[in-house]
Amino acid sequence: MTNILIMRSFFVLLLGLTGYFLTPFKDAAAGFSLPQRIAGGLAGLAVGFGVVFFEMRVKEVSLKRLIGAAIGSILGIVGAVLMAIIFQWALPGNSVLPFLEVLILLWMTYIGLVIGANKGDMLNLAALGGVFGAEQTGKQTFKILDTSVIIDGRIADIAETGFLDGIIVIPQFVLRELQLVADSADSMKRNRGRRGLDILQRIQKMANLHVQIIEDDFPAVRDVDMKLIELAKVYACKIVTNDFNLNKMAQLHGIQVLNINELANALKPIVLPGETMRVFILKEGKEYNQGVAYLDDGTMVVVDNAKRLISKTVDITVTSVLQTTAGKMIFGRFDERVHTIYDKGPHSEKHAERPREQAAPASAQPGS
Repeated sequence: MTNILIMRSFFVLLLGLTGYFLTPFKDAAAGFSLPQRIAGGLAGLAVGFGVVFFEMRVKEVSLKRLIGAAIGSILGIVGAVLMAIIFQWALPGNSVLPFLEVLILLWMTYIGLVIGANKGDMLNLAALGGVFGAEQTGKQTFKILDTSVIIDGRIADIAETGFLDGIIVIPQFVLRELQLVADSADSMKRNRGRRGLDILQRIQKMANLHVQIIEDDFPAVRDVDMKLIELAKVYACKIVTNDFNLNKMAQLHGIQVLNINELANALKPIVLPGETMRVFILKEGKEYNQGVAYLDDGTMVVVDNAKRLISKTVDITVTSVLQTTAGKMIFGRFDERVHTIYDKGPHSEKHAERPREQAAPASAQPGS
């Protein structure tokens, strides 16, 4: 760090001395004067500080953005030159023409630089090989968020853990849909939309993520889900969602999907048939003598012989596990001869009822 500061200071001082001795503001007739030399030196120092500031900012920019900015600037200059040729042909000898040409040149160069830098992250430098092969982040690091996963909110918790990396892309048409939900007359929809906007602000503040809002739209496509699929095709990136229908449609179009619900199902605890687990019987089941319980993660547990045990915590034996696209279901059985019944919560052992003992046969009773 010290060496860099020394080099920067030397560079600024060198430009200042260059401006002082070469005197760019000199008057050819009057020759050199001390105020002109001081003005030249100050101009050199100002240019030096500007170059150092630019260098500090450029150092934080990725190679993709630099290449994108350079390409955008070149295209802007080429466009400005072509427009200048047209103006010279259309307005020969006009006194405003030189000013107009410089204005268009600066304007198109600036626009090309800004747009090129913003779109530079879309470049896949790894495909070029060689020096650029070190760029490992290709288009697949882009992840498009849909409206449902933003409103859901779990995407922010996943991002905070570090499992979500790369660049998060939020299309402008998704923001419009989210704004419509937030402005809905229905209070429930309105609260969901506002929560989605809060989740976006939370994601934008995360240092390990880069959130990019893009203006790309497909006016011919009216459905938002199809817009997302078309956008994913253009940039060859993934869609993050928890919408079942969007998940299936994207798979049909060959688009990779990161489904939050599937991730949640994959993280649920694994139970095997024959294991014993403790559950709280919440309500009656659909079939005869069944009770229904739920685990902390929302997994449904259907328990046979548990209809009379509603509002009690019991031990059960797992009989089977069913995995569906909607989630996981666990089937179990309660056996009063083996399992324990708890009057209180699942960790309360004081009020446990011991398994009932079978009555002794009448022949074994005293006095028979």
